[in-house]
Amino acid sequence: MRQRSWTTATTARGALMVAGVCGAVLLTACGGVQTGSGTPASSEASTTTSATTSEPTGTSAAPAEIEVTDKAAQNLCDMMRPELPNWRVQGPTVGRIGLNLMAHEWAFTNGVGNGQILADKAVVDRVTTEACPDVRTQAIEALELPDLASGLASL
Repeated sequence: MRQRSWTTATTARGALMVAGVCGAVLLTACGGVQTGSGTPASSEASTTTSATTSEPTGTSAAPAEIEVTDKAAQNLCDMMRPELPNWRVQGPTVGRIGLNLMAHEWAFTNGVGNGQILADKAVVDRVTTEACPDVRTQAIEALELPDLASGLASL
């Protein structure tokens, strides 16, 4: 039976689109694409939590300092809560990929920026410990991690 050329072309375009999306997700999850200005996305006044780290960032610059608003902290909890059942079913390997994607999406949409979250991965633990300790504990158990920062990939 003879295949129509449009069927082959459509299949090839679909495969390229899937490959492109997977590549973009991989780059974003690994921090290869840095977006955001590092300033909060919202101009609303709110209480902020200042977080510093003593981990070296690979440069001679001062330790990274991340400020997270209460609203941004609650956003992270709200993003994680519905994923807990999925992480339990998917298992720690696939669940950790989901955690990475979520953490980078949260950083981007809340003005933290991927570069900053990679320099101070522990900010995810500090924020969730304060805003939703129950969600943090359940995520650590589902993903079989000592802490959430351990589940974040970097280059």
